[in-house]
Amino acid sequence: MVQSVSGGMGSDQPTDSGKPKARMLPSKRRSRRAWVALGIVVFAIGFLLYKGLGNSLVYFRTAAGAVRDRAQLGSTTFRLEGVVVPGSIHTTNTGVDFAVESSNVSVQVHDTANPPELFQPNIPVVLVGHFSGNYFLSNQIMVKHSANYVAAHPNRVATVNGKKL
Repeated sequence: MVQSVSGGMGSDQPTDSGKPKARMLPSKRRSRRAWVALGIVVFAIGFLLYKGLGNSLVYFRTAAGAVRDRAQLGSTTFRLEGVVVPGSIHTTNTGVDFAVESSNVSVQVHDTANPPELFQPNIPVVLVGHFSGNYFLSNQIMVKHSANYVAAHPNRVATVNGKKL
C-alpha cells in the first residue's frame, strides 16, 4: 500500500517507506545558536576578567629584587618598592631624581610626576614605572603612611557645636 505525502515540507506525515521525514526542527537550530552565542559571551567575560584582574594584581618588587631580575623585567612596567635614600632627592625641570634602597641595594629613580606632599627621605615608597638605561623611570609615587592621624595642633579646633573635643 502506497501512501501519499501531503502537507508540504514541514509535515510529519510518513513517507513512502512509512517513516517520518528526518528534518532539523527550527527550535533545535535556535538552541544550537544560543549555546554558541552563550559560549562566546562566557569566553569574552572570562578573558576580560583575566586581563583586568591580572593587571590589578601587580605586586611590587623590592629594589633588590628588581635589580636581581632586571634582565627578565626588561622595559616592562612594574611597581618598585624601596626607602628613599637621604640626600638623594634633587628637583629637576621634568620632575624629581632620587634613589630608593632595599637590602642595601640602591636604584636611581627619575620621576616625571609631582611627588606627594608626604614624600621625603627615609620613607617607604612604591613607584610605578620601568627601567631605562641606568634609571628607573617613574610616573607615579605612592607614599606609605600610617593609618593613625596625629594632629599637629590639637587645640586649634577646641569645640564643635559648643562641645569640647
